[in-house]
Amino acid sequence: MATCRKCDEDSDINEPGAALYGNFINYYTFNPPENRLSLIPSTLLRDLGYNDSRQTTLILDVGCNSGELSVALYKHLVETPGETNVHLLGLDLDETLIRRAQENNPLEGGVTFTPLDITGDCAPLQEHLARHGRSSFHLTLCLAVTMWVHLNHGDAGLLRLLSRLAELSRHLLLEAQPWKCYRSAARRLRRLGRSEFDHFKSLKVRGDVSEQAREHLEKHCDMEMVRSFGSTAWDRKLLLFKRIGNGLGHQHAHVGNRV
Repeated sequence: MATCRKCDEDSDINEPGAALYGNFINYYTFNPPENRLSLIPSTLLRDLGYNDSRQTTLILDVGCNSGELSVALYKHLVETPGETNVHLLGLDLDETLIRRAQENNPLEGGVTFTPLDITGDCAPLQEHLARHGRSSFHLTLCLAVTMWVHLNHGDAGLLRLLSRLAELSRHLLLEAQPWKCYRSAARRLRRLGRSEFDHFKSLKVRGDVSEQAREHLEKHCDMEMVRSFGSTAWDRKLLLFKRIGNGLGHQHAHVGNRV
């Protein structure tokens, strides 16, 4: 999964309107990893308290597309790739994109990729966690994925996604597309003569989707927003959430002030 090009623009790169699930080919050519990495501190794992060299730190990248951001983020957060116990798992529903990610992966010891639809059976994720003796990922990234789940699975699907991410994660870094991207995605589909997204006209979660996602995570998922890293060049907020309550095993540091 990925996102649309700048939402106020129309693009004909590989007919992006036809990518119903955001699985754009060559996505990172028009939204390079640096657009997000410039906002994320390289000290993030240490700031979160995940700097114990005796334990494995697990990162999940949901909707990794062809993997460029996954690899760049790993290099950004890990000082010595190849000599660390940090492992990042990238997943995407598009098997072609995952094959590309696997073929071009320079960090096979620290980064792996697997085809998986986050809205479907997540047993493989539980198996991955079990192999590492963990019950949750230390950090999950869900960047520009929410809109595609929302358009294809409706309001209930979006809320299920957020709840699932909360269950899987100790910390969650979320980037939700604003409503103008929904309108652009629907317009491109119409221009290509395709059927409308099944749920677009019936969605009740509209407007500031990022804020409504925050409300759901905090009210229903036992999570707390601990920091905003600001907005990307495409005017999308990067919000960091922390799981609160029981079952984490130890306390985690707040990163900055709540905003």
